[in-house]
Amino acid sequence: MDPVDGCKLMFQAEKVIVELNKTFPADGLLPIYISPDRGTPSYSTITFGAMGDSFYEYLLKVWIQGNKTSAVKPYRDMWETSMKGLLSLVRKSTPSSFTYVCEKNGDSLIDKMDELACFAPGMIALGSSGYGPGDSEKFLSLAEELAWTCYNFYQSTPTKLAGENYFFRDGQDMSVGTSWNILRPETVESLFYLWRLTGNKTYKEWGWNIFQAFEKNSRIESGYVGLKDVNTGDKDNMMQSFFLAETLKYLYLLFSPTTVISLDEWVFNTEAHPLKIVTQHDGEISGRSDGQHRPNIRLRGRKGGRFIDDIRIH
Repeated sequence: MDPVDGCKLMFQAEKVIVELNKTFPADGLLPIYISPDRGTPSYSTITFGAMGDSFYEYLLKVWIQGNKTSAVKPYRDMWETSMKGLLSLVRKSTPSSFTYVCEKNGDSLIDKMDELACFAPGMIALGSSGYGPGDSEKFLSLAEELAWTCYNFYQSTPTKLAGENYFFRDGQDMSVGTSWNILRPETVESLFYLWRLTGNKTYKEWGWNIFQAFEKNSRIESGYVGLKDVNTGDKDNMMQSFFLAETLKYLYLLFSPTTVISLDEWVFNTEAHPLKIVTQHDGEISGRSDGQHRPNIRLRGRKGGRFIDDIRIH
């Protein structure tokens, strides 16, 4: 893509965030459906699982990729507001006190958590350092508690592979809802972040156990396949593309030196593609959160084997 066209698309995408920020709810929680004409939320599910997850992740990661400057601070502010909302959805199971994140529909809470929502421990851990000492410790502790729950999504089944979602009922802890496993990456993604950020080798052990379960239940001669049912171990006949692009990538990085794609230099998008953190500092990227002025951004693009410098969008 031409660098100029790429920047134009970026600014169009940013306009959406600017509009959402104008009517952003006090708890920072948005339903999975929003009117494309009015930009107003519809009456639909609020979840950190399927269809809701990436919005919250990108609020944090745009702030990180933007080098945490004032130009991208509105993203961090929106993310912190959303984390307050997430705290309102956190519950503990009985009798084992597994921490989980509910879904919400209207005023009703649903004691259900998708495996997809298991990206959240990694996201929360990654964002925890942006708080002051007290809140930083609180959110890192929450990330570790949620990671324990997600790991037990795997450990609670005969195959040691997680189902697609889980329900929590009083006195019963967790039980599998939708029982297939399609080789999703979210839990090992969070284990990677927690290992990198805490140095606790427990997360490597958990990751190894999950990898061994994939090897035992999903490995076939031509690759890996999902399971129709994590209770019976019946296989399906498909290897999802994200198994190679994300699941195995995060497992590889979990056992790699921390200098391999260092989190000081790179940020991963929601599909596990590493993006370089920009080197600009405050004053080099300028913009207003009201969207009236576009930031001036220096780009370096390749064309015909030569660098093109000083492309500026106004």
